Amino acid sequence: MNRDEDDRPGSAAARQLAAAFAGHVQHWSRQTGASDEAAAAAARAAEAVSLATSSGDACLPLAQVAGPGDAAALRALLLASGVVGAPPQPGTRPLVLDGGDRLYLHRYYDYEQRLAGRLLQLAGRAPQPIAAALRDRLAMLFQRGPGEPAEVDWQQVAAALALRQGLAVISGGPGTGKTTTVARLLACLLEQQTDARIVLAAPTGKAAARMGEALRERAAEFPAPVRDRLPGEAFTVHRLLGYHPGRGSFRHDAANPLVLDVLVVDEASMLDLALATRLLEAVPPGARVILLGDKDQLAAVESGAVFSELCADPSMGEACRAELEAACGLPAGAIQSPVAASVGLPSPNRAMPASIGTHPPGRVIPANAGIHPQLAQPATGLSDSVVWLQRSYRFQAGSGIGQLAAFINADRGDEAVQWLRAGGDSGVAWHEPGTGAQAIALARAGLQRYFDALLAAPQDVDAASQAFAAFRVLCAVREGPHGVEALNQALAQQARQALAGLPDALRREGSASPWFAGRPVMVLANDYALQLFNGDIGLALPDERGELQVYFPQAGGGWRAVSPVRLPAHETAFAMTVHKSQGSEFGAVLLVLPAADSKVLTRELLYTGVTRAKTRVDLVAGEAALRAAIGRGTERHTGLLARLREGAG
Repeated sequence: MNRDEDDRPGSAAARQLAAAFAGHVQHWSRQTGASDEAAAAAARAAEAVSLATSSGDACLPLAQVAGPGDAAALRALLLASGVVGAPPQPGTRPLVLDGGDRLYLHRYYDYEQRLAGRLLQLAGRAPQPIAAALRDRLAMLFQRGPGEPAEVDWQQVAAALALRQGLAVISGGPGTGKTTTVARLLACLLEQQTDARIVLAAPTGKAAARMGEALRERAAEFPAPVRDRLPGEAFTVHRLLGYHPGRGSFRHDAANPLVLDVLVVDEASMLDLALATRLLEAVPPGARVILLGDKDQLAAVESGAVFSELCADPSMGEACRAELEAACGLPAGAIQSPVAASVGLPSPNRAMPASIGTHPPGRVIPANAGIHPQLAQPATGLSDSVVWLQRSYRFQAGSGIGQLAAFINADRGDEAVQWLRAGGDSGVAWHEPGTGAQAIALARAGLQRYFDALLAAPQDVDAASQAFAAFRVLCAVREGPHGVEALNQALAQQARQALAGLPDALRREGSASPWFAGRPVMVLANDYALQLFNGDIGLALPDERGELQVYFPQAGGGWRAVSPVRLPAHETAFAMTVHKSQGSEFGAVLLVLPAADSKVLTRELLYTGVTRAKTRVDLVAGEAALRAAIGRGTERHTGLLARLREGAG
């Protein structure tokens, strides 16, 4: 499962591991007969790339190891070291150096090759014609409401593309209707193949539960024969693949594939390189794969930036556009790719102009991919497989949250600061300079609805859960006065004071115990016996006997009570990191940034935190930290697009 960015092994531990690996590589190199100079170079490269992968990179540009002007000399030494392989036959050596001077740990190069091969197989299957009956169904399901503008419905286009292709990658910001699109798409697929075996999955238990719930809500619009055949549950990817915790392996793989016809993966931006590879390799030949996510959100904490790379180029060939236009009842030429419609050719590492309400948000290609998507498209082999949903139904063009998200994504820090300082929208408030005391006071006010619900009916799990979901504190970091740990400690004290009016029998745990009625907890480790997973959140509430139980939502509705003493590792969860909030939405959000600049503060983190809110965001941040976050994009060194180009070429 994904860790928080600040939950990775500490820097000292990472350095120790990298140093040990470097020593092993140097010894191996000497055993092959390499010179001392080559062995030392290999050790230096091994340590650098090991540290890079622990920070989320899949590879490392050789120039970052060698220093200015020394890459060619280092390349020669590495290839002479006996421990660095080169494509197309890297062998079993621990390091790989590709033709683009990207340095890899062997297994990450192997993951990229395998994943690229599987993606090309899916995308390269012959398109399936969209029959007249399906066109009628699409028209009925995606018909415009009264007064809606006559424009391209990108939800309908995405559904049509997924009916046509073996691989569909659908990216959209919050409120763009990804779940609605998939629900209607699945209804069409079930009309096309009544016995289709459809499986829903997501990287985390929370995201899987939310996906299943959202699909059930939208299924109400379908006739009973379709509704009854829709999947009733979504799985975590680990559960779907049959993960064995003791062995660290999966039951399903290429040799023992999953039994399904359609795989839908939500929150795919959270898939790291290794997990994405294993998942797609377990998909049987002939099955469809539909990946949903937001390319502008935080990438997986583990290595890679798979989803953003797959979304890099949403352009379509002429034949695909023509067929989709016919399937959606659009005139010829109506579908224009967002990249083709954009003005100019921005640098691959810079943001494109964006607005979450009207046109595609955010960057269009991950850092260091090496080529602009308009130029990459002919060689990647993923043409006709990607759609960006471009209209937000949650954040209209003039909404405060949507406007702030657009400023963030477009790297427009000056405008964001001016707009926030002017206080032009009631749905967004900026609190500067951003102190811990401010954060605690605002959080206490935001939690009042939850405290009131508990005081009114402490055993009503539904009411307590609804009230708790209405507000959440999100932090960029764990430590320090603006971090999760300090805020949770302070808010637990605030909660005990606010809930002092509960009957004594419900508060008998005492002040020395971390447990009290109303305590929210987040699970920090997977427990397959209890079916509790990292990131799951439960509420400690009294049962009918007055005993505290921790209530977790069940798939399909209802609650499951778990005794506090049986819980795996957990922590209080009034506040949580932005990383842990992915896949969630809350009525209002208090987003707290640290006082000092930190490498954790990035555009993606800020965008993800802001867009967890539906109606209101309170931002506690100093101007320097805010500007730093908007101006710093996440850079992931990867080579997946290069592997795709090689495979397609």
